[in-house]
Amino acid sequence: MKFILSTALLLFFSANVFSQIEGVTDSTKILTMQNGEIRIGEIISDDGREILFLSKDIGKIFILKQDVKSIRPYKPEVGELVDGDFFVNSPFNTRYYFTTNARPLKKGEDYAMVHLYGPEVHFSVSDRLSIGVMTTWIASPFILAGKYSIPTKNPKVNFGIGTLLGTSGYLNNSRSFGGLHWGMATFGDEKQNMTISLGYSYINLANSSSSKLNTAPVFSIAGIKKIGKKASLFFDSMVFFGGERTKKTTSYDYIYNPITNGYEYMPTTTSSVVRNTLGFFMPGMRFQSGPKSAFQFALAGVIFTEKNTTTNKRTTRSFPIPQCSWFFKF
Repeated sequence: MKFILSTALLLFFSANVFSQIEGVTDSTKILTMQNGEIRIGEIISDDGREILFLSKDIGKIFILKQDVKSIRPYKPEVGELVDGDFFVNSPFNTRYYFTTNARPLKKGEDYAMVHLYGPEVHFSVSDRLSIGVMTTWIASPFILAGKYSIPTKNPKVNFGIGTLLGTSGYLNNSRSFGGLHWGMATFGDEKQNMTISLGYSYINLANSSSSKLNTAPVFSIAGIKKIGKKASLFFDSMVFFGGERTKKTTSYDYIYNPITNGYEYMPTTTSSVVRNTLGFFMPGMRFQSGPKSAFQFALAGVIFTEKNTTTNKRTTRSFPIPQCSWFFKF
């Protein structure tokens, strides 16, 4: 747990590398050039052939009108000037890797996320409510996602609630199901923020040996911070604290059997109470080349701990599961 907190705090409180746009007025414009370059500033004069432009980063410059693709008013919610380049905000900033933050997915900012194992799509019903679907390339399991954002008077403090409801689909004849419901608090803006989430999960595998409903509280801490014009560092995590359960272990001893008058392996079954903890930890990087697409990867890992409360013995297993995904706005 100390590793989770220290990594997230390092991301959140590291030095800010962003230049701020000062002196923005109603006359501030965004110029998109034919070569894709974007400039922010004010138009001093326009003779139809050249524009005298007061750029926020380099001062007064003359720009040929034929080199300008578009001119539009600047709005703070559109983006920000980062080290001389204009960075456009996007709906991807409401996500980390697996988890989401409490910042709202605004109306019209629908997006898809494609993982190696399958796709997911999210739609903004309103400026506060979004819904989505998540699945694999074989269309099972199938998960319905929802998020409701609760903004405050401080734009850097947001709260929210989320839910996931899933079924195994045609796998296991749709008999398996599960859910995850949580509340979250996000501190920060689109460029750097940290989210703390608390929730409750349950799953019923409905297999031939057991149909018991397994439940577990869930804790998550995640954060993201831009470190350049197109790159961001992020950290994501989920920890499931499983309840106590009885575990039966069978061992075999080679002993003499008087009934058969010979030596043979005889089973011995013992019962013990164990408690499981499952953690996913996902540090990674995101690269966003424009407002409609981004790529990210995570050096993710899984840690599974089983504590025998009868003998007080703890067993820990871990393994890596590197992940990568692509964002698309539509």
